[in-house]
Amino acid sequence: MISVQRIRQQWFSNIRGDVLAGTVVALALIPEAIAFSIIAGVDPKVGLYASFCIAVVIAFAGGRPGMISAATGAMALVMVTLVKDHGLQYLLAATLLTGVLQIGAGALRLGSLMRFVSRSVVTGFVNALAILIFMAQLPELTNVGWQVYAMVAAGLGIIYLLPYLTKAVPSPLVTIVVLTGVSLWLGLDIRTVGDMGELPDSLPIFLLPDVPLNWDTLRIVFPFSATLAVVGLLESMMTAQIVDDLTDTDSNKSRECVGQGVANIASGLLGGMAGCAMIGQSVINVKSGGRGRLSTLVAGVFLLILVVFLGDWVRQIPMAALVAVMIMVSIGTFSWSSLGNLRTHPKSSSVVMLATTLVTVFTHDLAQGVLVGVLLSGFFFAHKVGRILWVGSEASADGRVRTYRVVGQVFFASADAFLAHFDFKEVLDKVVIDMSHAHFWDITAVSAVDKVVLKFRREGTEVELLGMNKASATMLDRFAVHDKPDAVEQMMH
Repeated sequence: MISVQRIRQQWFSNIRGDVLAGTVVALALIPEAIAFSIIAGVDPKVGLYASFCIAVVIAFAGGRPGMISAATGAMALVMVTLVKDHGLQYLLAATLLTGVLQIGAGALRLGSLMRFVSRSVVTGFVNALAILIFMAQLPELTNVGWQVYAMVAAGLGIIYLLPYLTKAVPSPLVTIVVLTGVSLWLGLDIRTVGDMGELPDSLPIFLLPDVPLNWDTLRIVFPFSATLAVVGLLESMMTAQIVDDLTDTDSNKSRECVGQGVANIASGLLGGMAGCAMIGQSVINVKSGGRGRLSTLVAGVFLLILVVFLGDWVRQIPMAALVAVMIMVSIGTFSWSSLGNLRTHPKSSSVVMLATTLVTVFTHDLAQGVLVGVLLSGFFFAHKVGRILWVGSEASADGRVRTYRVVGQVFFASADAFLAHFDFKEVLDKVVIDMSHAHFWDITAVSAVDKVVLKFRREGTEVELLGMNKASATMLDRFAVHDKPDAVEQMMH
């Protein structure tokens, strides 16, 4: 009964909104799929077939209802060298292997690693994508006539003003229909979807990549497949998190990893390139009222119908209409509150957010931007936790015994501070180190304890360790050398 309710909720709870939103997304997918195919150096139909196939499969197999997956720019950039050096067939083989690797990642539940990505990284990622989406529209706005600017301005006017009159139909869909009608009525000489590249006129067919099945082929495609798998999963997981926030719902990240893999395998078998989740199209979907899996399915199916059966009409859609829609996406995606938060949030969080944004924008590589953000987050966290350490001491009445009390976390970032609190030159018979309120996390912490004990012993002082919790005691029992023969020599090596 629960599964039936879940199916009804994910597929049929928002039929009208999902169908209309999917229609908008399908129209917006066409120029992007063509553009990404050109970036990768392949025929436009490779990107269009991929977008259709991935969207349809992910509607059933994905872990995030309402999220749009298709051919993307981030993935296309990775493919350039492979296509240039080895051709389309090796790209299809790499796409299949990418899917296999992603299914493996899902089976290993690597999607759970998203919990290590801080909110500052997600915000920086979102802002970078908003900037990149806007920058991608600039070629359509440079060296053009005033008619293009007028059309874009009119499109933005419809997008933002129509909802005040009615929300029965998504304003981006109305924008595309109205501006196409105006362009045809006035006979405007402006760039259209048809100018982007030739649309396919037939359905995709099943085929296996025409490559030799040997180690040389694997050696060629594996580095590209591994990179595609990582970039695809990273962008998909980040996009899923953003859609989670927009819709106030949860998603199954491990299932999404498997779903992306299955979708890419299907794409490769139907002559398409590898793809992943698209934040821009996902935001369009959500902003247009899409919430369920039906919206993703409609986007994929309607995309194929548009390019194969209604290609003559689609070719006449002015690019200015789609530019207006993407500018709306850019404005809606950017976290404007993050600018005000620069003054109020901790400096470390602001640095992480800005670093993620800048690296992503200047490299056009989402993986590099997120990697820098995660590393900086880890560094700042380790620095902050490393400062939460207190070591106090008191001497006995006769001054022959000193008790040190350690409170806090001892690991690689705080080990030096831990060592600095001990006075090894004080003449004592015995030193007691009370660790009841401390935790020792790693080999560096164990090494610090070894150094303390051995230095005191070298001065002729007996050392007693007290109160270690079970985890810390286990760590010291396994790796500490101060109670083992030839301890000093081991420490030196």
